[in-house]
Amino acid sequence: MKNDLKERRETAGMSQADLAAAVDVTRQTINAIERERYDPSLELAFELADHFECSIENIFVPE
Repeated sequence: MKNDLKERRETAGMSQADLAAAVDVTRQTINAIERERYDPSLELAFELADHFECSIENIFVPE
């Protein structure tokens, strides 16, 4: 699944570790999502969207 998580995170001035702590996952999980090697659970997708104050569709786009 395509996403712009890395761009949003960098724009917010956050490291992968910062974002991981904010949504209660590991840095490795954030890295895998950004590299499009892992699709987050629906719950995590909602948490990320809530963190960036947008909808899931703004971050994730099906291929």
